[in-house]
Amino acid sequence: MSNFVLFNREQSFLLPPDLKDWLPADDVADFIVAAVDRVPLASFQVADRTGGKPQYHPRLMLALLIYCYANGLFSSRRIERATYRDIGIRFVAANLHPDHDTIAVFRRSNKAAFEAAFLQVLLLARESGLLHLGTVSIDGTKIDANASIIRSVRYDRAQELRAKLASDIADLTAKAEAADADGADPQALPAELARREALRAKLDAACARLEAEAKAEAEAARPAYEAKQAAYEGKTGNRGRAPVPPDPTPPAERQSNLTDPDSSLMRRSERHEYRQAYNAQAVVCADGAQLVLATNLVATSADAPSFAATILAMERTIGLPKIVLADTGCASGPAVAALGAKKIEPLVAIGRTQPHRPYDFRPPPQARAPRAITEPWRITMKAKLETEDGRKRYGKRKQSVEPVFGIIKSAIGLCPLPPARSRKCRKRVDLDHPRLQLQAAQPPAGRLTERSPSLIKLEHFRFTLKRRHSRN
Repeated sequence: MSNFVLFNREQSFLLPPDLKDWLPADDVADFIVAAVDRVPLASFQVADRTGGKPQYHPRLMLALLIYCYANGLFSSRRIERATYRDIGIRFVAANLHPDHDTIAVFRRSNKAAFEAAFLQVLLLARESGLLHLGTVSIDGTKIDANASIIRSVRYDRAQELRAKLASDIADLTAKAEAADADGADPQALPAELARREALRAKLDAACARLEAEAKAEAEAARPAYEAKQAAYEGKTGNRGRAPVPPDPTPPAERQSNLTDPDSSLMRRSERHEYRQAYNAQAVVCADGAQLVLATNLVATSADAPSFAATILAMERTIGLPKIVLADTGCASGPAVAALGAKKIEPLVAIGRTQPHRPYDFRPPPQARAPRAITEPWRITMKAKLETEDGRKRYGKRKQSVEPVFGIIKSAIGLCPLPPARSRKCRKRVDLDHPRLQLQAAQPPAGRLTERSPSLIKLEHFRFTLKRRHSRN
């Protein structure tokens, strides 16, 4: 006869329970509540009303959202349900139960409060000794846009389609007028006309965006062209080829997506396919805390153009670091010079830092001649990274920033960004600040997420059973 632990679901509590005693000692609930309590009330957008039902305190709502985000819970309806079921969420919500509509409205209208909470979390971590702003790592990852690659159109093809649509619209308009004159029912014609008008409007907007981008690039390149032209005119004898003035016309191959024009075509490497995506960058503490210190969202595949801007933007929030670790995608002479001017030491890889694996299944690559390095800053950086101290310091990069992206994409399950303007997408990334850093510091364990291996096995098992029943 086995012995079992006795239980009684009808047993009532002898004393009033304290939810705080039921939470694990390392739960982030107290940390989030302490950080949100420091956010000034001026950062919140609160409805100014004197009558009616009392509204929930903004600090309670903000702490509830950040705690749910840190635990991979994003839907406002699921958050409302969790205020009844989850102990940690009940503690953060003080046993209150905001409805899903209140949660969604608060989330949309309090972007500034999320940013303030993100800063307060970092400041609280620094005051408690968890964060030491010395060495940071920066890297980027591709996040799919909620748009199809086939909705991207080239500039030359857009011009052809605009001309064809103009001709088709004129023909349909003439048919509609003829049908009106004959007294026939022209119900199908206006629908076709409206579809073509809508498509032409999208193509007009796409061409206007590409032309504006090309004009801005030409204006930015004008000072450099004028300097080269002046130097060319000052030469005597064989002066060589004259500098070409910047062209304000977009190249024929430049594309724009009709669903999400702020995204762009990019791929991780030559071995990967092109995707309609964004480049999300994160700056992570490399001294052990692994907190996300800053983020940025750009529509360029390379990390180098926004490398220095992302680091220098930290001066307005948590402060500037002393050392920055970056991979070869951030190798840029102007960026290294800009960081050096702020007394920041960048350690940027020059070429591949990881040799071929000795037991790799793929055959070893063909031997290539080493790339000739002529830029002075690259020679200096390469020599610095070849020293024992340089290798030791740079070794922190991969183990600090790349696990953060793995947690964001796999554990949290970050979905594709919705089609929106850049400011809205940046708002989405700003809202992710607190949950990214909290999740990076404490990844979930034993929780069934949308992409967890347990759920994948369960779906595979259900699919196998379905196939067997269909065969029988």
